[in-house]
Amino acid sequence: MLILVLMLSAWTSNSSPYSSDKNMNTDDKKKNISKMHLGSSEVPKSLKKAESPTYKVGSQVIVKADHMKGMYGTKANIVGAYDTTAYAVTYTPTTGGPMVKNHKWVIQEEIKKAGHKTLKPGTEVTLEANHMKGMMGAKGTINSAVHTTVYMIDYIPTTGGPIVKNHKWVIESELSTK
Repeated sequence: MLILVLMLSAWTSNSSPYSSDKNMNTDDKKKNISKMHLGSSEVPKSLKKAESPTYKVGSQVIVKADHMKGMYGTKANIVGAYDTTAYAVTYTPTTGGPMVKNHKWVIQEEIKKAGHKTLKPGTEVTLEANHMKGMMGAKGTINSAVHTTVYMIDYIPTTGGPIVKNHKWVIESELSTK
């Protein structure tokens, strides 16, 4: 019984992608970043490539966002640029665990039956994004919206570890050339 309790305790303490990692060793922190992110180069079919993005595909940028540990201040390569509306959302993962507050970013094309009009804060939605475990099919609420160019990036976390490929999404104001 004690073994079962210890196993369940270990599983639940690492089950949330946003759980504290103060007690994890460096190798576990590196692995946790990889487990949180479900990178894929696939994008919704209706998503339009940006015609004149500030940062062109193939260019290198500095990330000024901290969506994940080790992201802020890293160098990244632009692998996709698209014009759309990006939303910060609060949602409850389908895999259980705590509510994820103000997740940045889910785009218009990744929200079930979103249509073409910008959704207002407080709108309840169903996510069709698969960026993180438990996101696909999750119920959530719009916190804010911004019409912008969104970028898919590859980067190596400043905390070390393997390259994060096809991170979706960062918005233009979260990137810089210096």
